[in-house]
Amino acid sequence: MLTLTGCRVVTPTAVLDPGWVSIAGGLIRAVGRGRPPAAGRSVDLEGGWLLPGFIDLHMHGGGGAQITTDDPAEIRQAVTFHRRHGTTRTLASLVTDRLDRMVAAVTTLAAMIDAGEPGVVGIHLEGPFLNPAKRGSHHHEFLLPPDPAALRQLLEAGRGHIRVVTLAPELPGGMELLNQVVEAGAIAAVGHTEATYVQARDAFAGGARLATHLFNAMRQFHHRDPGPAGAALANPAVTCEIINDGVHVHDDAVRIAVDAAGPDRVAFVTDATPAAGMTSGSYRLGPVPVIAEGGSVRLTDGTLAGSILTMDAAVRHAVHVTGLPITDVARSAATTPATLLGMADRTGSLTPGKAADIVVLDDDLHVREVLAHARPVHGLLQAPDA
Repeated sequence: MLTLTGCRVVTPTAVLDPGWVSIAGGLIRAVGRGRPPAAGRSVDLEGGWLLPGFIDLHMHGGGGAQITTDDPAEIRQAVTFHRRHGTTRTLASLVTDRLDRMVAAVTTLAAMIDAGEPGVVGIHLEGPFLNPAKRGSHHHEFLLPPDPAALRQLLEAGRGHIRVVTLAPELPGGMELLNQVVEAGAIAAVGHTEATYVQARDAFAGGARLATHLFNAMRQFHHRDPGPAGAALANPAVTCEIINDGVHVHDDAVRIAVDAAGPDRVAFVTDATPAAGMTSGSYRLGPVPVIAEGGSVRLTDGTLAGSILTMDAAVRHAVHVTGLPITDVARSAATTPATLLGMADRTGSLTPGKAADIVVLDDDLHVREVLAHARPVHGLLQAPDA
């Protein structure tokens, strides 16, 4: 038994200050306020914040490496970079590429997940079934109209590990493709779309459960046609991704979205590119060259192309700039994505019986320690074996 003491423990409903968390066998055994139990070994964190390990639904790369590749070492490099920033579990998100290259990347990822790759809980296909008018940084030559055979090829390569597919439901055949995604047991996400409010509303009524990076790469909200963002926020069954970096979405728009949907339906994501954690310069996002400079990543024409965001930075921005309560922030960074992925019984909150996926932050909310299933991922803390 290891007990982390002298810390501010962020539970789903409160901050326990001072609080403590006891860990054994890779699981959280007990959580409390005040005097910790005397059994086992204890480590005084001297006032650190304890949050559940972050879960990123949308990550394309980081630390100079990207996900859309058939090179396991490069994928592992990107995942490892984000684990050091508190992301204990992530979806590996592919950008649009030539179909055979996407299939190769999915095949590689599926094999890695089958082999127990730490931290990767599934695959997110952001493309190729996107609206060219809202393609963002996705390569126009490799976008495909809704194609059941192409989707089937990707799903078969994924061997059950494709968890999310982003698509534009307004395209001819889009709703049929959405049904195919749902029937395969994956989550259909509406994104990179020109859908009207009615079209998006019908897509969500038809089984889509996620809005990909709300407000970005979708028809704008208008008071006579609230568009996909309005349809997503109005539907209590839909989770809304938000890239909370102060670049992609205005801070007041983030507040409005959280007020409208609540933290239980807002999931902070990074949409991170290989440029995350790196210096300014030129990188590649799948087949597309991008430029990182001034806190953003863009195409040569200025179009936003993912981000340099990490989940800990999204959390800091949410608390320090957006002004959200840290309990709500922890839910949007961990609990809400865990719930969407059907993992909330195993992770996503500092609750007895769940995996000891824990991020220790300092007073300014910078990462001090990261534990994944009680194993040290970052920092000096020595936890017991899982």
